[in-house]
Amino acid sequence: MTELISVTIVAPLAAAAGGLLLRSRPLARDVATLAGVGSAAVCSHVMLALVADGGPRSLAVGGWSPEIGIVLVVDMFAALVLPVALTLIFIVEIFAIGQRRTAWGANPELAGPLIAVLTSGVALSVLTGDLFTLFVAFELILVSSYVLLTHQGQLAQVRSGMTYVVMNLLASVLFLIGVAYVYAATGTVNLALLAERIPQLDSGVRLGIGAWFLVVFGTKAAVFPLFSWLPDSYPTAPTTITAVFAGLLTKIGIYSMIRFHTLTLMDDLGPAILATAAITMIVGGLGALAQSDVKRILSFHVISQIGYMLMGLGLFSVAGVAGAILFLIHQMPVKTLLFLVGGLIENHEGTGSLDRSGGLGRRRPLLAAVFAVAALSLAGIPPFSGFVAKLALVSATLEAGIISVMVTALVASGLTLLSMTKIWTEVFWGRRTAGDSPPVPGAVRDRRTMNAATACAVAGTLAVALLAGSLFDLSVRAAEDLRSPDSYVEAVVR
Repeated sequence: MTELISVTIVAPLAAAAGGLLLRSRPLARDVATLAGVGSAAVCSHVMLALVADGGPRSLAVGGWSPEIGIVLVVDMFAALVLPVALTLIFIVEIFAIGQRRTAWGANPELAGPLIAVLTSGVALSVLTGDLFTLFVAFELILVSSYVLLTHQGQLAQVRSGMTYVVMNLLASVLFLIGVAYVYAATGTVNLALLAERIPQLDSGVRLGIGAWFLVVFGTKAAVFPLFSWLPDSYPTAPTTITAVFAGLLTKIGIYSMIRFHTLTLMDDLGPAILATAAITMIVGGLGALAQSDVKRILSFHVISQIGYMLMGLGLFSVAGVAGAILFLIHQMPVKTLLFLVGGLIENHEGTGSLDRSGGLGRRRPLLAAVFAVAALSLAGIPPFSGFVAKLALVSATLEAGIISVMVTALVASGLTLLSMTKIWTEVFWGRRTAGDSPPVPGAVRDRRTMNAATACAVAGTLAVALLAGSLFDLSVRAAEDLRSPDSYVEAVVR
């Protein structure tokens, strides 16, 4: 298991270095990056099987004590999230190989290696067992994602990228201050030890720590009112970049929030988290409804859907946390797929603007069907994965007797369906009102690779729906371990 943990983090970094050295040789470069990300993905799937059978495992880097050293931990929560995340990055990298040769593609010499660096940061964020290493992982993600956002040098990208980096740097500063405060209060930053020590602190200190990290992780997750960086930065980047960001980056923020606030028993913050969740769902849904560009609509839905995961966390029950975990697993492939479809729309239409698109469903019926699957899942229509995930959350909310939040979630689902219908009617069945868009140079010759990657993403989305029962059972196991972290603590300190 220790070798698997190491490979999951190191292989993408090695691939990034190899990709940069081979940047002038496209085939070798793409093989290197795919091999690094693919190796990490395979290792993550093996770790899921081992953890499901034998419980949490840990690796003390350098053999140091957990009090002062770096510990990497694979429990059921990490083992569920990591294979989905890394597999999606692998699929998007395949899509990117096709798109890089078009006018809409990212710089091939940089994009692949940087995505590999981001992969390592994502893996480290999920596997780390201490707050300071989590900060380092966030910075690894931030640096690579900022370059990916702005490397084409377009004015809109640089402008929105500045908002992105300023907000995230502010969160990083707050993160470091929080780490220092936690260490001063408890004498450690190890999560397993914090699970034992933070509940013993004075209630005011404990709630102050919880609220502080709620802001830190909330900025990374783009919750209300800390989401201003997301709707402007995502639509300006190439599709492959936004697909990775939408599917993973905000989800790593919510993953960290669930991890920290459940392990440290921050139940008293439940009402504040539920209120934030309700506002985030509605604001994101209304924002999406007001947009007239495919990527901007999808970007606001990234915000809205984060509210559902917050809702599950705010309940602080096994059922609520399990629902949040299942929703997180469902959201990653669905959001990735939707942004890949958005890229194919741009590829075919030359634009993502609703009033400059139309009739694509008659010309590309398979693309219309793929969008319908993703859109219905996002809105929570049965029998797709979004229905099962939302049903788990609604049931947990009913069980807790918090009807107002449940009604808010249902209203937000209605807003989601309305905005998805807006794309469906305008892009796939409407008529252009602003003239034909210019063709995209080189689009035809790369379409098969992009379609193949999109088909893999569709398969992943449908697999989540087909395996929803088993995934929910594993999510319950993960939630039970988070709410009663004895096995996690034992894996670290034994």
